[in-house]
Amino acid sequence: MPGAGKILNMLRARHLLSIFALQLLAAPVFASEEPLNLTDHWAGYLSLGIFFLAYLFVMAEEFTHLRKSKPVMLAAGIIWATIALVYRTHGYTTEVEHAVRHNLLEYAELMLFLLVAMTYINAMDERLVFEKLRIWLVRKGLGFRALFWVTGLLAFFISPIADNLTTALLMCAVVLAVGGDNNRFILLACINIVVASNAGGAFSPFGDITTLMVWQKEIITPQEMIDFWSFFALFIPALVNWLIPAFIMGLAVPNEHPEPLTEAGVTRRGAKRIVFLFLLTIATAVVFHNFLRLPPVVGMLTGLAYLQFFGYYLRRTRTRDESPEAATDAGHIGDPVAFDIFSNVARAEWDTLFFFYGVVLCVGGLGFIGYLSMASDIMYHQWGATTANITVGIMSAIVDNIPVMFAVLTMLPEMSAGQWLLVTLTAGVGGSLLSIGSAAGVALMGQARGKYTFFGHLKWAPVIALGYGASILTHIWLNDHLF
Repeated sequence: MPGAGKILNMLRARHLLSIFALQLLAAPVFASEEPLNLTDHWAGYLSLGIFFLAYLFVMAEEFTHLRKSKPVMLAAGIIWATIALVYRTHGYTTEVEHAVRHNLLEYAELMLFLLVAMTYINAMDERLVFEKLRIWLVRKGLGFRALFWVTGLLAFFISPIADNLTTALLMCAVVLAVGGDNNRFILLACINIVVASNAGGAFSPFGDITTLMVWQKEIITPQEMIDFWSFFALFIPALVNWLIPAFIMGLAVPNEHPEPLTEAGVTRRGAKRIVFLFLLTIATAVVFHNFLRLPPVVGMLTGLAYLQFFGYYLRRTRTRDESPEAATDAGHIGDPVAFDIFSNVARAEWDTLFFFYGVVLCVGGLGFIGYLSMASDIMYHQWGATTANITVGIMSAIVDNIPVMFAVLTMLPEMSAGQWLLVTLTAGVGGSLLSIGSAAGVALMGQARGKYTFFGHLKWAPVIALGYGASILTHIWLNDHLF
């Protein structure tokens, strides 16, 4: 019915306007406010070239040791300055400013969300929570094959809460501690950890930035909204993505036992309570978003206040456990130096946060020029949503999944909930195909330098690709009602 279609379009337009008014994530491409199409203009070609040049520097970070945030931040400034120059010569004075401000609002929401999560992770690290877990695993005296499965399993279930990068680094420390000179075990275990961490992060907004981006975007379909709990429909497909390559690689793990270690591990005072407060913060963000319709970042910042008040309590009571005897009796290290929350804020991954700023502004600029509309037409109208979303995952193995997913969210193609979950899955696990395809893989190449390598990972890429394809088929089969 033409009338019904018009009403539906009006409702969609009204919803998009309400998202903008609430400063939630919305497409930074304002089709109705885009008076110039610069896709065939020198400014468009220059912006595209600058972005690709900047990303070449990002991909070469391992060799140049140039932090990835620097080239994309510079590129973002040049791209928007170029756009603004062209617009001013055509008599437009406010359109570019409004678009940039909107991109900054998008970035601010995601940056503050990630900053709170990173602060909690750093606080738990400072209280030796992860160190105790590492030592506990090392002292179990497990064989290489058992340790292969235990580290993979823990990576899969910890990454949805602690994020895939932190989880991968923790499990890799365990593998290096017991692996010794057995490079074959270390290589296979590291590949397994990367795949498991990325798979575990795909079904939780707290496990991967791309999943977080989709959750905060509030993707609306005519039938339903993708909320926090909807992502758990990806649990079994993500599990399949990890289990298939893990089973095949596990057959090649040496059937040996490492030398037993006798390290003793204790935490600092307040460690368990900080873990509880982090879980409470996650619950607060979910409740604020799902039931109160507030942006998730409001819940996260409220949770940061929990940690601030607890830090105040630790400072006021720090003399309680200063004596070695009291600390030993309590099962943790005494805390004569006061807990400082802002030192944990300072230890956040600022390079990653500024990299994300550069990506948001660069991709937003290319979208404002009109390139993402062209890409959306080719991928989602000519190829079809399923093919396009599978391609997104493969692209994320070469180019970081953050700009790829942000580009998709900027295009905002009209898809079903099943398709949005599919692109969330593929962008999350596609990076496992290559060691450089995810932050977890890049970090482990540095941590296990010479033992976990690009070509060592590449050798097992067909096995990982088998899990990638199987996870897609599992999602399409299990969640057929969402398509």
